[in-house]
Amino acid sequence: MKNPYDILGVSKTATDAEIKKAYHKAVLKYHPDKNQGDKAAEEKFKEVNNAFDTLKDPQKRAAYDRFGDSAFGGSTGGARGNPFGGGGGFEFNFGGDGGIDMSEMMEEMLRSAGFGGGRSRRSGSPAQMRGRDLLHQVVIDLKTAFTGKTETVKFQTNTHCEKCAGHGTSDGKPAPACTRCNGSGYVHQRQGFFTTEAPCPDCHGAGRKIKDSCKDCDSGVINKTREIDVKIPAGVMDGARLRLAGMGEAAPFGGISGDLYIDIRIRPDKTFDRDGSDLYTRATIPFATLALGGEIEIDTIDDKKLGVKIPAGTQVGERMKLRGQGMPIGGRAGVRGDLYMEINTEVPRRLSEKEKKALSEFAGIKPKSRGIF
Repeated sequence: MKNPYDILGVSKTATDAEIKKAYHKAVLKYHPDKNQGDKAAEEKFKEVNNAFDTLKDPQKRAAYDRFGDSAFGGSTGGARGNPFGGGGGFEFNFGGDGGIDMSEMMEEMLRSAGFGGGRSRRSGSPAQMRGRDLLHQVVIDLKTAFTGKTETVKFQTNTHCEKCAGHGTSDGKPAPACTRCNGSGYVHQRQGFFTTEAPCPDCHGAGRKIKDSCKDCDSGVINKTREIDVKIPAGVMDGARLRLAGMGEAAPFGGISGDLYIDIRIRPDKTFDRDGSDLYTRATIPFATLALGGEIEIDTIDDKKLGVKIPAGTQVGERMKLRGQGMPIGGRAGVRGDLYMEINTEVPRRLSEKEKKALSEFAGIKPKSRGIF
């Protein structure tokens, strides 16, 4: 299976509206009616529909984000069949019954562009609203990024009311569809060649009519503080974004909750610099050890002492590579990057007479005599 995000030309953090907009654009471009006899366009059209089938479903999308192709057993992402016949159950047309018509497509495109609410609409059924995606930032240090941890994030948001199961009704059951808009939440008015769309005046765009409301909430949601445990993986990169599907803001009337995104930021470390899975550090080594050779101890990212042999004649500025002492790679147990140690030395500011004499002899400089001439 090809990457569905690449097929639709969207990023992995794209919203449902952005995915839907990209899908409609691609469908209009590769539809068989516009590319009769073009086998390449026909194949592209199949790919676009398979990609959208995966990304439009929150569970399928979350599974693909986590497991890739293996989430579907190497299949085509759970596509509902061949849109060109041969026993497939997928339907798509520009008119008639059973498919998506041009007017509905244009309406969805307008909504995805911001001219409408965040809802999933199906003809003849009540509109299903979707809660907003939420973004939370977690700041950790480099050692925490090395080990990973479970972070508890706390935030204020709308959640589904427990008493009415999020439906906003006194009996806890879904409210019936609004009869005026047929559950879509919108009414249409034709003006010449154009059709305008506005929220339904009877249900105010909700798509449902509640007769007896729940006494504990407003339309099935209540605002409260939530605490969620987020598992930060070992080796996480600075700027990584974690997606928790369905953990965002709750939607009214039992709608679909949005997603929660966690942005990871890593504080600079005093000892180590990071480049991908590799670490860089500096070691100050006595001049005699550099000249004669020896062994030193350095601190590693996992708070251990590591003995390092220094070859005789090591130069200041040289960089030594210590394999497997960097950051974890891809969550694989025991697999780590490397640690690079840059050699430095310290020139003493004060020397004893004995030390001065020894250095002078080493440099081949004889002390000046103090004769009478």
